[in-house]
Amino acid sequence: EQTCGYHTHKHKVAGRVAYASRRYIQNRTTMSASASSAKIAVYVTVPSKELGVKIANSLLTDKLAACVNIIPGIESYYWWENKIESDSELLLMIKSRSELLEAITARVVEVHEYDVPEVISVPILGGNEKYLKWIQ
Repeated sequence: EQTCGYHTHKHKVAGRVAYASRRYIQNRTTMSASASSAKIAVYVTVPSKELGVKIANSLLTDKLAACVNIIPGIESYYWWENKIESDSELLLMIKSRSELLEAITARVVEVHEYDVPEVISVPILGGNEKYLKWIQ
């Protein structure tokens, strides 16, 4: 069964978002010496809690993430093979550091069931300073 994680258009969008995140991080590098520790939130959809737990444990065990939330109740609607499809999924919200994004993406692709899993990253621009330091 095809879901947003498989969808080629989603993959292109994810690539553009990841590129935008990298550009943002590169720009911050020129502005601040601490940019190498820029914090990010990475979003990944999964079809089951079991797979979500497997990915979370894999990322946490190797210290690729500080925290992974598994958010149930996601309904994904998307185009696939010229028709609109829908599926129930869960969303992983992974908090980490920008320099780990490539390793996180590779791990998700390795462990995930989808051929083209959704892995998108956004910069964390601010928040509770103690929490942001803890992510480090």
